[in-house]
Amino acid sequence: MSEGSKGSSLAFGQVVIGPPGSGKTTYCHGMQQFLGRLGRKVTVVNLDPANETMPYQCAVDVAELITLPDVMENLKLGPNGGLIYCMEYLEANFDWLQEKLAAFRGHYYLFDCPGQVELYTHHHALKNVFAQLAKWNFRLAAVHLVDSHYCTDPGKFISVLCTSLSTMLHVELPHVNILSKMDLIEQYGKLAFNLDYYTEVLDLSYLVDHLASDPFFRNFRRLNEKLVEVIEDYSLVSFLPLNVQDKESMRQVMQAVDKANGYSFGDQEHRSLEVLMSAAVGADFHFTSTLAVQEKYVQSQDKAVEEEVMDL
Repeated sequence: MSEGSKGSSLAFGQVVIGPPGSGKTTYCHGMQQFLGRLGRKVTVVNLDPANETMPYQCAVDVAELITLPDVMENLKLGPNGGLIYCMEYLEANFDWLQEKLAAFRGHYYLFDCPGQVELYTHHHALKNVFAQLAKWNFRLAAVHLVDSHYCTDPGKFISVLCTSLSTMLHVELPHVNILSKMDLIEQYGKLAFNLDYYTEVLDLSYLVDHLASDPFFRNFRRLNEKLVEVIEDYSLVSFLPLNVQDKESMRQVMQAVDKANGYSFGDQEHRSLEVLMSAAVGADFHFTSTLAVQEKYVQSQDKAVEEEVMDL
């Protein structure tokens, strides 16, 4: 594919990023299946040299170029240093990536990326890979996954907000932040506020006040206030809740990403989506149950208070 021919057509896709264990590979698998049922030709590209188990059909695998175990063994690097070396090696071998991607013209791309946070907040290798893809007329949106269990800990949630904001500013792509594993959130503990407080990132002063009730965080109130001010001054961070097993949840994420990268599907895909969503009616799990998590907590708390009153 010559430099001139690379601009002949647009390619659309997602770069799936986020910390380790946030569900990136599971998301790629679920989104590949979901989009495939709509009629999109989906190509999954694994850019994680440490990813040894891939449930999805992987069309392009960076392990063909370089693997993290080999780097760690031959260069005596740790896992973090090894991942950075792998991404720099990929950056130095754009021709390999270009040749691999050329075989899947006309497809929709899902890039499964490594889980090292520093690659998205400080280091430039992966950012340069995304920039090169943009030069090849790829229209990409960054899908940043964060485990929803961080919502149950106000201190960790502020940290997640700072990381998400830093990632958005560093990666420089249209961005969709996702709270993943929403089907498991009830197992993590009670939420201090309604779920929309976390997804819409509402008035964070309440979060600072909630932290101040903890003796440990009380000493860092001023620091937390300043961090919250930075987040609110940019006013960029918000989240979509996601359960990959729920079709309605996947549809909402798909539409947000399509809006971010400019993808527009045709009538046939629209009809396929209507058929798929109509088949979802009556499913065992409904997305509304995820959004009503806090309501369950409130009801259980009210019941506990009533029982205490009765005991008195």
